[in-house]
Amino acid sequence: MPNENPLDRLLVLEMVRVTEAAAIAASTLTGRGDEKAADAAAVEAMREALNSLAMDGTVVIGEGERDEAPMLFIGEKVGSAQGTGPKIDIALDPLEGTTICAKAGPNSLAVLAISEAGGLLNAPDVYMDKLAVGPGYPDGVIDLDRSPAENVRAVAAAKGVSPAEIITCVLDRPRHEALIAELRALGCGIMLIPDGDVAGVIATTNPDTTVDLYMGSGGAPEGVLAAAALRCVGGQFKGRLLFRNDDERARAAKWGVTDLDRQYDLTDLAKGDCIFAATGVTDGSLLAGVKRKGKIMTTESVVMRASSGTVRWVKGEHRIG
Repeated sequence: MPNENPLDRLLVLEMVRVTEAAAIAASTLTGRGDEKAADAAAVEAMREALNSLAMDGTVVIGEGERDEAPMLFIGEKVGSAQGTGPKIDIALDPLEGTTICAKAGPNSLAVLAISEAGGLLNAPDVYMDKLAVGPGYPDGVIDLDRSPAENVRAVAAAKGVSPAEIITCVLDRPRHEALIAELRALGCGIMLIPDGDVAGVIATTNPDTTVDLYMGSGGAPEGVLAAAALRCVGGQFKGRLLFRNDDERARAAKWGVTDLDRQYDLTDLAKGDCIFAATGVTDGSLLAGVKRKGKIMTTESVVMRASSGTVRWVKGEHRIG
């Protein structure tokens, strides 16, 4: 059928199986202090699961460029139906929060987003200034051209509360000292997280987390993954690429980025129909981590779809041995 959506031919639950496989593999190395081993295990498991699916998939955001990553590199083809199956773009982070996993900290996830071909921005592996808010606010309530304090005041006004009642999630990094100082001078609450900014952005969509805003810089690829999640459940996201040197600017040009100062909106990063899936590796604000009970491993996942606005919470039991 000419109007068939390629994603209709991929069951949403297949995406959960992919993130479950990566999370289970990484969980065997939780708390072992070896980031690279945990990441490698997740990558290998995710790649194997993706290659079992009947699709013509292309990794647009992966573990790095081909010369940096042996598997799931940017441009890698995955799926068992190359040339014949639906053409799918894939953004992935088999282990978001490698340090968290190695230290058995909170909010480590296996994360994946897919779209029709051309739906996800080929973001270069540089930093991105990010600003996110959950659903229910008027369009334009946040803007990277405003100061952090101005954005907090705007969200507080839209919510009908004082700025002191707003909670902003920020990565705990030395580069954010000025941002944190400005927010504290305003009197709003700050939830500092050690890592895992995809989970931090998604936290704005869940009232149970009490997080209203996400601010600060982090990886651009993770920004695209977070934007895909917000596309599915509502919310607003602003992003601007940050370049530290000429090498990073050249990397951006390689991926077709010509306006280095552009403020990206949600649909610039993830457009059309898309599916987002995540499985918890360690316990966190969004998902419970992988647990082993005898010969059974349990997982908790979430999968979202933009076209339907559906959010499914999936608990799995996996028999091992």
